[in-house]
Amino acid sequence: MFVRSTIHELHDLTALSALIALLSLPGQLSALDPVPSGHGISKLHAGDQGIVRHPAVLLVEDFESPAIEDLKPHWNEVENKDGQVLALVADRPAASRGKQCLQVTATLGENTGGHLFKRLDPIQTQVFARFYVKFAQDAPYLHHFSGLGGHNPPTNWPQGTAGLHAAGDKRFSARIEPNGFYGTQPAPGGWMFYTYWHDMKKSADGGFWGNGLWPEGKPGPPRGQWQCVEIMVKCNDVGQNNGELALWLDGKLATHIGPGTKTGKWTGEGFDVLADGAETFEGFRWRTVPELAVSYFMLSHYVTEGAYRGNKVANPPKLNRVWFDDIVVATEYIGPLFSVSQ
Repeated sequence: MFVRSTIHELHDLTALSALIALLSLPGQLSALDPVPSGHGISKLHAGDQGIVRHPAVLLVEDFESPAIEDLKPHWNEVENKDGQVLALVADRPAASRGKQCLQVTATLGENTGGHLFKRLDPIQTQVFARFYVKFAQDAPYLHHFSGLGGHNPPTNWPQGTAGLHAAGDKRFSARIEPNGFYGTQPAPGGWMFYTYWHDMKKSADGGFWGNGLWPEGKPGPPRGQWQCVEIMVKCNDVGQNNGELALWLDGKLATHIGPGTKTGKWTGEGFDVLADGAETFEGFRWRTVPELAVSYFMLSHYVTEGAYRGNKVANPPKLNRVWFDDIVVATEYIGPLFSVSQ
């Protein structure tokens, strides 16, 4: 009886907070269903203890393994060139029950960083992915980061398809990443969705480079501090443009993009979500066939010299380092780590 009552109270509070968040969020219309905020299923599992057994959970990674090699059974691909990119080190978010996290170091001239790739089997029509990330106090710009996507057929590794149109029967992707926007945003940049999907706009050079979708205000990650990042991809019904995309930062809804979202001008570079935007987004047509849905999550830190040139950095640093921890991927909203003291 106690458990049932607690769950009902959680659902009531979550629904209320979601409605309040949606009404106060810039650039949204009532065409979008409310989404939760604050703590989700994480509230049922303090410090994520036992969350792996929750029926909605698809993946849990806390980086408490003894060695990098021990991560491989949890992931389909681990990119760690020459064993010099990935390391398990002693650090963690404040609410974490663990003692260590994953450090990813990109070294110019030697590697472009690394990644962990997880195939989701079976494919899913709505997925939430939460991870904690910390950027160095002197964090520079980077090229690409982490996110969700789909391939038809699903694969056990990422596909090299930059610059090509994402056909709705083949693939889509949504990475959340700090972007410098040609050096106008302080490093490492503001959070932006780098997206490929069926109705994306063509770039000025005739190619299809990811459309950058910016939350209003372009919030960026704090340097030298852990931040909880959660994203959601909701697939459209085939034949409709009712797909969605959302971002939460430390449990607060930062943007929710879908049918009716007000935006600035949409070009081949993407658009800004704006409360007083002159355009109204039609919604995402992530797919045109039911066989395509969310089929992977990738944790990535990808750095190239091009990222520095694009942000007008004359003398880029040799090292570009970031830390990750407490990953959960699920079919329900997760929320930040929950502490018993809360």
